[in-house]
Amino acid sequence: MSRQPFSTAATPDRSALQDVLDRATAPGGAPGIVVDVRDGHGAWFGSAGVSDTGTGEERRPSERFRIGSATKAFTATLVLQLAAEGRLDLDDTMEQWLPGMVEGNGYHGGAITIRQLLNHTSGIFNYGNDAQFFAKGTGAAWFRHRYDTHAPEQLIRIGLATPPSFAPGDAFLYSNTNYFLAALIVEKATGGTLAEALTRRIVHPLGLTGTYLPGTEPTIRGPHPRHYSTLFAADARPEVHDATEMNQSFAWAAGGIISTLGDLQRFFGALLQGRLLPAEQQQEMFTTVATAGPVPWIPGTRYGLGVFSWALPSGVTVWGNAGATYGSWTCAMGSRDGEHLLTSQVNGDWSGLGVFADILTAEFDATAGS
Repeated sequence: MSRQPFSTAATPDRSALQDVLDRATAPGGAPGIVVDVRDGHGAWFGSAGVSDTGTGEERRPSERFRIGSATKAFTATLVLQLAAEGRLDLDDTMEQWLPGMVEGNGYHGGAITIRQLLNHTSGIFNYGNDAQFFAKGTGAAWFRHRYDTHAPEQLIRIGLATPPSFAPGDAFLYSNTNYFLAALIVEKATGGTLAEALTRRIVHPLGLTGTYLPGTEPTIRGPHPRHYSTLFAADARPEVHDATEMNQSFAWAAGGIISTLGDLQRFFGALLQGRLLPAEQQQEMFTTVATAGPVPWIPGTRYGLGVFSWALPSGVTVWGNAGATYGSWTCAMGSRDGEHLLTSQVNGDWSGLGVFADILTAEFDATAGS
């Protein structure tokens, strides 16, 4: 384990938080975990476990990793920036922007809005939950398909092959398909690629030196932990595999970004503090809907536009996003004003959100009054 303050400023006692990290990486737990906390007292970095189980190399604050669905906050920010510029409206429909793409099998593109994509109330099925598609990413099949390239339109068609569970706006259903459609609208509105918009509008202005959308590139640039995965095996004691190298075009605008703890701090800090969006769009982003629906989501949460609130067991509510992909869980949550933020990553995918609930509770409950 390690305790490494970034500054000499007085910080609250985080021994309880370090204990959570140590427990998370105990035998049978995660390979390694890192946490970066920043508040009015300064910054604190904590870690436990390893980056590489073969070499025993420790986790480091500068590592890059796959952030999973925390990507959605970036995609939603791009959409809202375009709305602020008058280049689109959140109540525009799919038919206006992507004519003919969302039609048939119970779907009507004229009835589904951009807003409903971003807050997951469109009713559109998640392509990742399609049985045939999911099977290609499970167990031995993952090795055969790890370098496959998936076009956005291909995955959208997979999502639309399952009829909607409800009429647009009637309920909540978490769906990556929504964010693929939103990203195609970003590309149509800007005339460039999603990666270009991300770089020009967010990465460069904020100076995010470790953040990028890899497209079909299977490796992670720069220093990074190995990403360990059970490949969704249903065994009681599943074998763990190194899933670091893979083509993540299957996640793209919904979960494909690579970043660092520090970059996530900078992005979510700017987002929560209102430095990326005008007041009107900021209010839209943080207007939430209940996450109850046909498939229950994370207890205690409400979803906005690419961000969500999470009421912790302690009674404290934090805001931000989190995500998972093969071999990686990521969390970036903080106070609503962005003055107190925690970013964390686990380089194994079997521990789930429970570890982050413990980390966030240890941090925000202990310091709520400080």
